[in-house]
Amino acid sequence: MTRDEAIAILELPSEQAIEFIMALGEKAEKFDQLRGEISPTCPSGMTPVYLKNPGKKRKKKPGQKKGHPGTARKNPDKIDHQKEHTLQSCPQCHSQLRKPIRSYKRYIVDIPPVTPEVTEHTIYGYWCPTCKKTVYPPITEALPNSTLGLKILIMTAWLHYWVGMSVRNIVKLLGTFWAFDVSPGGLTQAWINLADTLKPVYDDIGKMIKNTAVLNADETGWRINGFTHWLWCFTANKLCYFVIDQSRGSPVVKRVLGNFFKGVLICDFWGAYNKISTLAKQRCFYHLLTELEKVDKSNKSDDWRKFRKKLCRLLMDAVRLNTRKTELASAIFTRRKMRLYSRLRQLNISSRKDKDVNRIIKRLIRHKEEFFTFLEYDEVSPYNNHAEQQIRKPVITRKISQQNRSDRAAHAHAIFMSLFRSAELQGLNPVEKTLMNAKTQLLQYQVKKISLKLAA
Repeated sequence: MTRDEAIAILELPSEQAIEFIMALGEKAEKFDQLRGEISPTCPSGMTPVYLKNPGKKRKKKPGQKKGHPGTARKNPDKIDHQKEHTLQSCPQCHSQLRKPIRSYKRYIVDIPPVTPEVTEHTIYGYWCPTCKKTVYPPITEALPNSTLGLKILIMTAWLHYWVGMSVRNIVKLLGTFWAFDVSPGGLTQAWINLADTLKPVYDDIGKMIKNTAVLNADETGWRINGFTHWLWCFTANKLCYFVIDQSRGSPVVKRVLGNFFKGVLICDFWGAYNKISTLAKQRCFYHLLTELEKVDKSNKSDDWRKFRKKLCRLLMDAVRLNTRKTELASAIFTRRKMRLYSRLRQLNISSRKDKDVNRIIKRLIRHKEEFFTFLEYDEVSPYNNHAEQQIRKPVITRKISQQNRSDRAAHAHAIFMSLFRSAELQGLNPVEKTLMNAKTQLLQYQVKKISLKLAA
């Protein structure tokens, strides 16, 4: 409201002014209630930085302790050039100098000037007397009918789809440092064609995901040409599989994992994961604790506080018991584990008048067999942190990349993210690994194409 609008309200008859002011007050109250319902993990529900209490001062100075051995960059194993630096006169007083009295070595690592390298490929055709046709050797350095090499395509795809650099900034980088002239549209189209070539590798990751023993799953919002879609992440210890789809429902989960998943699925409480059968499921403790923190902002009743305290203590006792799993005897561990199940049942049968307590109890009853799965199976965490970490990079970069403009581009985005992140989880160079996969797929494609021509 502006100052002139406020003055106009005051100039109205008293009854009309009172009604107008009361209406504004009701809107303000509704807004405050709405803010109280916003999750504290959302930016709109977080406490502003200028309202937060200052943190505690450090008791110790940052850095290594006194007496700790120093760390520095290791000397390079390979030396490409050697230079000697001598003086004939003093740089200060210009006196003549004699022979050097001492010397030391210094290593400088730098990148030399890089210019595009153009290779002319002469492809010879040979007459096959058996097939009665001309055959040509396969080319794996570039996509068919493309002048851009695979190395530049995969490197720029890594910068865009995984690092998060915008297409125009990549074009500027190529032109400024490497004198490489390419248009944003041509680069984007080349990425999509490359993704089509790498799709079999992406499909193989999806097949391997189905056979993992422990799998984490999560989803977040995405945009395609301004319309809401969803980015799904299914990740294991060494694999990561991304899917971009318009649906946030169970059809996506069934399409990726099937109707029955043979392993342990770690996920949140989203209903889409309830529609498939698994060996076991582990619901994320962090999502439940976040829900409790959200209710704390609006509910101060005694029933809620007592219930929240018992539930948090139960969850933390389960986590502490898991950390001592190898220390305790099998009989003691089993007895304490069964005690946790008994406490959960007692918590579920409690009847309270508080609506938030009843709502959480319904959730506990619905997933009563899915809270302590991490105590039954090794390598299962009570938190869905692994999936959250894999999806963190796309969440950070989606504002920079503005997501996608078409379904085909979104599919290419999912393919590149899956290949790059899976290579990183395996401890491999994502660019080199993807380059190797691309060359393999191009070779198989051209051999298959030749075979089809010969068969025809």
